[in-house]
Amino acid sequence: MRPFGRAIARATDGAEVLLGSVRYRRRGWNGDRADAAADALRALDELTLLTGPVPVVLVGHSMGGRAALRAAAHPLVEAVIGLAPWCPGGEPVEHLAGKRIVLVHGDADRVTDPDASWALADRARHAGARVCGLRMPGGDHAMLRRAPVWHRLTADLVTGLLGLGPLPPGVRERFAARPGAGVGGAPVDVPVGEAAEGTS
Repeated sequence: MRPFGRAIARATDGAEVLLGSVRYRRRGWNGDRADAAADALRALDELTLLTGPVPVVLVGHSMGGRAALRAAAHPLVEAVIGLAPWCPGGEPVEHLAGKRIVLVHGDADRVTDPDASWALADRARHAGARVCGLRMPGGDHAMLRRAPVWHRLTADLVTGLLGLGPLPPGVRERFAARPGAGVGGAPVDVPVGEAAEGTS
């Protein structure tokens, strides 16, 4: 995630934005213990003591995406960006009501299932979240193919969600869609042509 952190730091340079990362105490999700989510929630509690109430955008990849979605229950969290997130069936979504959620998944991912992301996005939308699914054509789980596009897109999402810039095309429209409206369902394809790749 370090290249993502650098891209976000560049995009927010000069703004009053604190960028941090969560270090997991244990490896793995570990069943009902959900250790990664517990660590994320603990970090948010520590942030509250450090800064007071500030708007938080969580960014997580794979299991970190699942942890970020779970940790969205914390009152500081306003938005979550899940990158190739692990979204098993039955994952809770009720706590996402009122939050903004963007799930970005490559259609060539063979580790976590893009369709599971879109299914969770649909359930979260019906639970009252504002949701956008972004499909990265040809994107793999490690986010190495078209890495500059992944980095720039994530930085643009963070700045847009913090109100420091515009949201990427398609995201604002999906956020505005009501549950059950046709525009809200299918994921939006991320442009990955030469112009997009040259933006990072």
